[in-house]
Amino acid sequence: MQHRTLGSQGLKVSAIGYGSMGLTMAYGPGDEQEGVAAIRRAHDLGVTFFDTAELYGWGTGNNEVLLGKAVSDFRDEVVLATKFGFAQTEQGLGLNSRPDNIRKVADNSLRYLGVDQIDVFYQHRVDPDVPIEDVAGAVKELIDAGKVKYFGLSEAGPQTIRRAHAVQPVSVLQTEHSLFERDVEQLFPLLDELGIGFVPYSPLGRGFITGTAKPASAYDATDIRNVDPRWQPGNFEKNVEAVDRLGDLAATKGITVSQLALAWLLTRGEHIVPIPGTRSVRRIEENTGAADVTLTAADLAAIDEILPHGGFGARYSDEYAPVWI
Repeated sequence: MQHRTLGSQGLKVSAIGYGSMGLTMAYGPGDEQEGVAAIRRAHDLGVTFFDTAELYGWGTGNNEVLLGKAVSDFRDEVVLATKFGFAQTEQGLGLNSRPDNIRKVADNSLRYLGVDQIDVFYQHRVDPDVPIEDVAGAVKELIDAGKVKYFGLSEAGPQTIRRAHAVQPVSVLQTEHSLFERDVEQLFPLLDELGIGFVPYSPLGRGFITGTAKPASAYDATDIRNVDPRWQPGNFEKNVEAVDRLGDLAATKGITVSQLALAWLLTRGEHIVPIPGTRSVRRIEENTGAADVTLTAADLAAIDEILPHGGFGARYSDEYAPVWI
């Protein structure tokens, strides 16, 4: 497995990472044994970057606990990233990036993961009620105390990134990015200027760019794809057609459409590391193989012809759409 450096603070990880959200939320019921097997197989194949969050095990820490358990035998060989910033309110899920909550989440995550230090600590979503300087300052204190090694932001805009970086250098930004979702590329010049790495989440379009997408109604009631705009009638058929065409292109290279999509992300910059998630050992093997795929200029041109501006349909319904500031 190739390695890449995220940001200018020395964060070095495998070119393909692993996102653990789907093990416990958003994609229907999971199985702990299956999740542990997937994580351990990823490590066997050279993956060193594993991503979780407080939100993924809300109220129980079960996602962080599962990840910590899975990597316990090789903890010193991997980089563990987790996130803070959400809160439960009377109205439902809200935000809370107050310094006291950041400190509380850090201590909980250390305990759940079973580690002495969090390698990457992200603000999961920007909290408009808390100055980003206060957020960066709180993480800086955790870094100075040895509880955290690197600071990250997720779904943040240019002003927020600059202001945070002035207080505590930001090592990495995490935002959705895939053949279906291109908007974040407008931030790439800023990331290059400040020396910040980039981690695309949902790099396979929440599983759509695997060639296995089904109509929304075919998924479990707890699956996010029931309400994802890209799975709704009208958008769904157009996205299926695009993925079929991408699959035909991939077949000419002897690879899968997932490998094509991940390899494409790796061409977007030297400081980009996607974190596909899966519960399947077979998919782990497929995803990690993308690091060895070389795409030619003709391949990239063909991809742009199929999806010049991304997928059909918004990535979130308006209720959950992040706002970049």
